[in-house]
Parts: sequence; structure tokens; C-alpha cells
Amino acid sequence: MKRSYLDYNATAPLKPEARQAVLAAMDRAGNPSSVHQDGQAARAILSRARRQAAALAGRPESEVIFTSGATEANNLAISGFAPPAEPKRILASAVEHPSVLEVSDSIEPIPVRASGDVDPEALERRLHDRDSRRTLVSVMAVNNETGVIQPIEELADIAHDAGALFHSDCVQAAPHLELAPLAAVSDIITLSAHKLGGPRGVGALIAKEHVVFTPVQRGGGQERRVRSGTEALEAVAGFGAVCAAQPTYAARGPALLAMRDRMETEVRRIAPNSLIVGADAPRAPHTANIALPGASAETQVMALDLAGVSVSAGSACSSGKIAASHVLTAMGFDAETAGSAIRVSLGWATEEADIDRFLDAYEKMVHRLSRT
Repeated sequence: MKRSYLDYNATAPLKPEARQAVLAAMDRAGNPSSVHQDGQAARAILSRARRQAAALAGRPESEVIFTSGATEANNLAISGFAPPAEPKRILASAVEHPSVLEVSDSIEPIPVRASGDVDPEALERRLHDRDSRRTLVSVMAVNNETGVIQPIEELADIAHDAGALFHSDCVQAAPHLELAPLAAVSDIITLSAHKLGGPRGVGALIAKEHVVFTPVQRGGGQERRVRSGTEALEAVAGFGAVCAAQPTYAARGPALLAMRDRMETEVRRIAPNSLIVGADAPRAPHTANIALPGASAETQVMALDLAGVSVSAGSACSSGKIAASHVLTAMGFDAETAGSAIRVSLGWATEEADIDRFLDAYEKMVHRLSRT
């Protein structure tokens, strides 16, 4: 059975540029820290990948810290932006990824509007009373569940006016939005390779020089002395390759938007009681969050999977569990509606036939559910 993969927000299929770079790096035996020719050849691969990641963000390569993925990068940004003994205050939007919200029990949530975007006035009120603690504000650029685009420039200005640092999880923005403007206004951004079509297990934290992190690993001095240890050269090489190739793939944005909009229009026809979450806010072109009250997300995901279509419910970084979305709950949806939402996400290899296959499977599922 021909399958359609529509879960790019979880992991994008590996791009050919990444595969080629990974395989080439596997032929290099040297440690990037060794001074002999083999080591320096490995270091050249590492340096090229760092330049490529920095270029995508429009930042100096000295600001790039490679990590094992966006979860580690977000954890480092949230927990390591100030010395452990220094009092810290962390504000994060209520719709952040769990790798931000679950780092600390003391994180103060910033509320979002019903449309899913952060209310700048709410952030301003939270920061109005000057606090002696070192403060970090964290707001993702594009929500991983809804595709809603946050007003990052405005929020970063508010944070900086209050003397706070600003962090943005740009994992879902990097494949579909111009990254450089986001990086320019943020003190820290975080990226993930496998959301761009690179290998799993590698990400990056890009931090301006004035941000000094508490080391998470000591013993070698790699990655700005923040994350010691021999670099995962093959994964990093693949990451750099997809960063370099990204401008070419970004040209697919209008096509993805057209496919996403066609899909949503047909979903409304098939199921008039369905809801497109975040439809009233600016959204990236690759994500549709569809609630079908009365049908659990788990039932829908399983039915579509059996029909050959891969989608997900909420964030796919939670060991396979399906639960009501904290994102939709923060947007004001009731538990039943939040528990009925599936996420359909498109990407670099999505074709019209994939949308057709989804719509056919979705219509059959809706008709079947309506008879039960």
C-alpha cells in the first residue's frame, strides 16, 4: 500500500544532501581535536558545518554551539543562561514545547490569545515591575502543533526594554521562514537538524557572545567550553548540509501553502463541525491542526495510519503517548475539543497526491465515525 507521510513536524524525511554529507563524513577517521592531518580533515568538516548553520541564521560561526538536538539546546538555554547560584527568572509562553516548559518548576507562563499568539501586552505587564533577578523570556517562533507564527520582533523588543534576555525556539521556523531576522532580534535561538531533513540526534544553540552559559559537560573545551566531548561529526555534517541547501527548499513555501489551504477547505466540506486551530492568526504554510469534536485524536491517528497516512496528535516527542494538547488548552479549548485535534504537517517532499490520499482517508473515516 502506498503511504503518505504527513508528519514533518515530528521528523522530516532525510534529504539527499544530508545523506551524502553523512556518508562522506563516515569515511573520515580523525578526531576533530587531533592535530595530525586526519584530525584536521575532520575538523574541516566540523568547521564547514558550523559556517553553514551560522549562515542560515545570518550569525557569526563563533555563536554556534552544536548539541544532541533541540531538546538539549532548549534545556541549555533555559537552565544555563546564568550561573547556577544566581537568582533567575524565566518567562515562557504557555504554548512552548515541553523541552522548555518542563525544564524548571518555576517558569512563569505567558498567556496566549484564543488565536494562539502571545499577547505582547501580557508580556509587558509581567515585566513591568523591574526584578533584580537575571531574566529570560522564551517564545517559540512557530508553534509545532498549530503553525501559529509569534510576533518575535515585538516580543524581543519588550524583553530587551525590561533588561531581559530573549530566547526563541526556531525549530519549526527554520524550514519555512527566513531565520536571519529572528536570530538578529534574539539573544539565543535553538535549531534541530531532523526537522530540516537532516539526521536525527543533532541540533544547535546559536547564542550571541554576551550570553555566557554554565557548562553542561566539562573535560575537553569543545563548543565554546559549554559542551565538552568529541563532536558527532557525521550528524553535524548532515546538519550543515541541510542548512546550506535550505534556501533552495524554502522556495516550495507557496506550493505548500496552496496544498495546506486546499486540504483545509476540503476538510471543512467533509466535516462541517471540524475546527482549524489557529486559522485566525498568521501561520507557517506547512501545518494544519484539525479538531473533530466527538472523535478522539488517538482514534483518528490510528484510522488514518491504517489507511496509509501518517499524521500525529500534539507533540510527537513524548514517547508515543497521545494526550490532550497543552497548546490547545492554553488557547482556551475545552478538554474534548483539545483531545480531538490531529496535526497534519507538510514538507520538502510532499506532493498533491499525498493531500489527495489524506482527504480520501479522512472522508472515509468521518463517514465511518458518523455511523457509530
